[in-house]
Amino acid sequence: MAHSKARATDGKVTYPPGVKEISDKISKEEMVRRLKMVVKTFMDMDQDSEEEKELYLNLALHLASDFFLKHPDKDVRLLVACCLADIFRIYAPEAPYTSPDKLKDIFMFITRQLKGLEDTKSAQFNRYFYLLENIAWVKSYNICFELEDSNEIFTQLYRTLFQVINNGHNQKVHMHMVDLMSSIICEGDTVSQELLDTVLVNLVPAHKNLNKQAYDLAKALLKRTAQAIEPYITNFFNQVLMLGKTSVSDLSEHVFDLILELYNIDSHLLLSVLPQLEFKLKSNDNDERLQVVKLLAKMFGAKDSELAAQNKPLWQCYLGRFNDIHVPIRLECVKFASHCLMNHPDLAKDLTEYLRVRSHDPEEAIRHDVIVSIVTAAKKDLSLVNDALLNYVKERTLDKRWRVRKEAMMGLASIYRKYSLQGEGGREASKQISWIKDKLLHIYYQNSIDDRLLVERVFAQYMVPHNLETTERMKCLYYLYATLDTNAVKALNEMWKCQNLLRHHVKDLLDLIKKPKSEASNKAVFAKVMVITRNLPDPGKAQDFVKKLAQVLDDDERIRDQLETLVSPACSCKQAEVCVRDITKKLGSPKQPSNPFLEMVKFLLERIAPVHIDTESISALIKQVNKSIDGTADDEEEGVPTEEAIRAGLELLKVLSFTHPVSFHSAETFESLLGCLKMDDEKVAEAALQIFKNTGSKMEESFPHIKSVLLPVLQAKAKRGPPRQAKYAIHCINAMFSNRDTHFAQIFEPLHKSLDTANLEQLITPLTTLGHLAQLAPEQFAAPLKSLVANFIVKDLLMNDRIPGKKTTKLWVPDDEVSPETMAKIQGIKLMVRWLLGVKNNQSKSGNSTLRMLTAILHSDGDLTEQGKMGKPDMSRLRLAAACALLKLAQEPCYHEIITLEQYQLCALVINDECYQVRQCFAQKLHRGLCRLRLPLEYMAVFALCAKDPVKERRAHARQCLVKNVNIRREYLKQHAALSDKLFSLLPEYVVPYTIHLLAHDPDYVKVQDIEQLKEIKEALWFVLEIIMAKNENNSHAFIRKMVENIKQTKDAQAATDPKTNEKLYTVCDVAMHIIMSKSTTYSLESPKDPVLPSRFFTKPDKNFSNTKNYLPAEMKAFFTPGKPKSANVLGAVNKPLSSAGKQLQSKASRMETTSNDSSSNPGSPQRSKSRHDSTEMDHSENEDISLKRADSVDKDIEKPRGRKRGVTSGDDQESKPKRGRKKATANTTAAADSEDPWDEDNRPEDEQNSPPKKGRRGRPPKSATPSQDTPGYENSRRTSDSAESTPQKRRGRPPKSAQPAAKKPTVVTSILVSFKTTQVF
Repeated sequence: MAHSKARATDGKVTYPPGVKEISDKISKEEMVRRLKMVVKTFMDMDQDSEEEKELYLNLALHLASDFFLKHPDKDVRLLVACCLADIFRIYAPEAPYTSPDKLKDIFMFITRQLKGLEDTKSAQFNRYFYLLENIAWVKSYNICFELEDSNEIFTQLYRTLFQVINNGHNQKVHMHMVDLMSSIICEGDTVSQELLDTVLVNLVPAHKNLNKQAYDLAKALLKRTAQAIEPYITNFFNQVLMLGKTSVSDLSEHVFDLILELYNIDSHLLLSVLPQLEFKLKSNDNDERLQVVKLLAKMFGAKDSELAAQNKPLWQCYLGRFNDIHVPIRLECVKFASHCLMNHPDLAKDLTEYLRVRSHDPEEAIRHDVIVSIVTAAKKDLSLVNDALLNYVKERTLDKRWRVRKEAMMGLASIYRKYSLQGEGGREASKQISWIKDKLLHIYYQNSIDDRLLVERVFAQYMVPHNLETTERMKCLYYLYATLDTNAVKALNEMWKCQNLLRHHVKDLLDLIKKPKSEASNKAVFAKVMVITRNLPDPGKAQDFVKKLAQVLDDDERIRDQLETLVSPACSCKQAEVCVRDITKKLGSPKQPSNPFLEMVKFLLERIAPVHIDTESISALIKQVNKSIDGTADDEEEGVPTEEAIRAGLELLKVLSFTHPVSFHSAETFESLLGCLKMDDEKVAEAALQIFKNTGSKMEESFPHIKSVLLPVLQAKAKRGPPRQAKYAIHCINAMFSNRDTHFAQIFEPLHKSLDTANLEQLITPLTTLGHLAQLAPEQFAAPLKSLVANFIVKDLLMNDRIPGKKTTKLWVPDDEVSPETMAKIQGIKLMVRWLLGVKNNQSKSGNSTLRMLTAILHSDGDLTEQGKMGKPDMSRLRLAAACALLKLAQEPCYHEIITLEQYQLCALVINDECYQVRQCFAQKLHRGLCRLRLPLEYMAVFALCAKDPVKERRAHARQCLVKNVNIRREYLKQHAALSDKLFSLLPEYVVPYTIHLLAHDPDYVKVQDIEQLKEIKEALWFVLEIIMAKNENNSHAFIRKMVENIKQTKDAQAATDPKTNEKLYTVCDVAMHIIMSKSTTYSLESPKDPVLPSRFFTKPDKNFSNTKNYLPAEMKAFFTPGKPKSANVLGAVNKPLSSAGKQLQSKASRMETTSNDSSSNPGSPQRSKSRHDSTEMDHSENEDISLKRADSVDKDIEKPRGRKRGVTSGDDQESKPKRGRKKATANTTAAADSEDPWDEDNRPEDEQNSPPKKGRRGRPPKSATPSQDTPGYENSRRTSDSAESTPQKRRGRPPKSAQPAAKKPTVVTSILVSFKTTQVF
């Protein structure tokens, strides 16, 4: 090389053969031609050509002169660059250029020429590619490692290559670029920050989106050089993350984006960086923590990420951010959960608890996104979410925010449709989410109209999609109905009922609009508009829209006709869809995409359109039932036993016969129902009879051939069928046939003549039939009915005990174990009551006689003859029958007037009967009568006595009944504002005087000043007042206070001259007054109006009498503590079904029990006030849920009687009854009681520790005339759930049985017989 350099100093340039001198004196074209020949020469040379290398050394130096490097022509520069690249190849490893500046110029020159790679369609592209290939293969740029300006050269090279790469380049170009750049990183001593930035900037999302090829190039480079570049990457992140030196790079602000990209490229690049993120997760800077959380969410949630398994400390630290104080951070964590669940099912266990906490987050958006995350994962694959996660979604259906509730409900609905309706996950998945359908329908119990509307929409779109073909739709509905739980079935029935009622309201509105205009008609239209408004979301705004709709209907006849078609009973599902589409199209406007009026109309049409049920649908449903009967249905595949499917199908048809009776009017339907009547299954035949009753009004005219076949069947059922079928058969004849009197006579005469007490089992159905005939046609059979009641029912049936009852300690047995004689007596009582309800007058004083009979049964504890022959379960049945009969009569005004206060109080005490089932059934009957506004208001006060019920569930249920009744009355008054004259009988606040009077006559209230007895009075008052005072509407607290004050200025009308009775009344008033003062801050304001007191209960106030005395003992005042009463809404549990006879537990979730009992909470106990949970609170809460749960055991709910133990009297085979008055028990007797009482104070169950103090069982008032002077004792009580027995609790109010034989005792029978004989009716 020394010789070569010597030659070079001569300055003589040797050109290849055929190439003349290349200088500025020749043209550009000639220069290009000569350079091409030079390029060809250098291209053909190799490193072993020493002579040629020496020969062309000066040419190599000449080509590196500024003349060529700065030549204006790009073709010349390209050819020179190619020559220089070959020169570096030929002379490698030593370059012919020794000057560092010259080398820098040359490489910068070559780098600039590489920009020509950008245009892949250029004619010179191949030469640019050759240039790239040459320098990449030779690694020419490695020469620059020794130069001071190497970083500038490399940086410029990298920038150029990242700029020129594009989608027009093939894989070879990409590969040579990677080779060229990777050699610089891998073989160099260092990677500068500037050079690193040049690579990393292509990973920043903004650059990545602009040039995807540059991103791919950088990604390939980093993968190739991972090991070499990792220390420099680590140093960069360390400077920025740990030391906070953001000035070291312009990319500092993109550090988290870079970490994510680098992790996705190669996780080894970040081995030393990830621990720094754990530190950043605990930063005090909210924004910084948020950025790290977002980053890690993407890293952990990536599909193939193993970061959670590889770096468990970082994973646990990240999970901790679910509880971060900063809301956006928690929100980000929750959003991440869905990706994590979908991509990493193994991490679901770690996430479950954190999502549970966040599902109760105070922030609405976070609770909403928890639902979205879980539902998103579940919709992808149900196996990705466990039951706990789905339960979190279920809980949020009761959230206090509508947006969250809606998301939860829609999420569950979409999951149900996918896995249950469409069956995508198979039978296991369908089974896993089988609870969803029940839960969604339970939401219909909520008070919010938005919730109810959404349930209707979910049902129509997700549970039974209305767009399914008719047969498929009815099959779906059939099996859905068969698998719903009891509460869900009730909710669905209520939904159809509400929709049907709204259809009738709209139909009424249309009828009113068509009437001639007048002031009266305008008022009627406005009233109907208000009713419809209450069935739509946001009634405030909806009112204006419904008014506008009424105006549109008045003006537009076409829309009115379509709406009339829609609400017509004969409207088919297809017609409904057409009408809805046409109406919305007519009311819509393209210019107004957001139209609130149109949205409201859609809501209304959605509710009233019969999209599921029409004549064709009913026919398809009947065919489905017939398939199950024939055994050709898919019952087993659907997971429903055939017998259950048939029963459910007929029950469904029965419900639809109420709401869509016209849809049943087809011969095919009626013929199928006739077939059901002949089946052996009693429930099936019973349902078919009810359907005929509801739908057969026009059968006589339209289907005479059906009538001729049906009539003999109905007559046979009425004479010899089961009692319930006989009942419905009579009502069918009454509803369907015009000449009913003839048919009734054909049934009455043979049954009346065949009545015989010798065969009691055969007596039940005839008595049932005769009872309903007596109610429907009392005048037709007036004479024989009088004789029947007086001679047969009273004298022969009720006044005689023919068969001795079984000796048992049970108080209740199932229906099939009740003696035929008792069942016959019950039907006899019902017959008497039905006859009176049919007559509806008391002109012959028959009502008085019957009331005396019923109260005699209650007085005698159910054993009317008092011969001791009856068993305790039979006595319980008769007590219940008598009490329910009293309630029935009280619903008829003519009989309510003659019920004495003593009879009313005796009836009220049945709610404290010793038998659990009697209390339960009586409370249900009482609640039903009150809800229908049939029972007078004083009967609502009876629920106050439930405060002492020893079973928590009964107290909670009574409270729910009270809440619902109060709400019903208030809502009724809002809808009927004109009924101001009936306020006295409707306003819930007027229950207070009745409650005070009833409690003043409580048989347990013996000592006027006794603290324990006053505490019980206080609890009973608070049981009612807490609900009444929950809302201080129209200053009602002051009204109640005024009412109590007025009572103290009167006397007890029941015993106006008895000082002790009046003192009791005034004392109870003072208890009520102290409760009002302690729980209200507005009681002292002026009462909105002067209360009216019931004259039957209180005398008129004496103007000369001013009662300002405080009758409460001083120590009693300490038990009244201040506190605001809770507002409470009603649950659907109020309507829960009674358990089957003899069973104390109910199946599935038919009993909606609360977690604790605040209905009996003590307003005077601070501890209880703080810890009480409102059992009927419907206010949606993030942190609390109202759950449906099965009662574990009735034993757990029974509260132990407290107080003194009762001695047991001996010498009698049957169990002794509790006594009023002081006991004179021997020491042995007392000892026996002590040893037998398992319910002593020390053994109280834990779950009752927060319940108010209760006495034991409460019974009826004493039969003896002399009141006791002492508090009654307690009887041992326990109910065993296995045998469904009820043993006595403490009985109240009955005197001890005499030691004399029963036959010698003066009996009630004689007086009753005399009463009935002297009554002119008989």
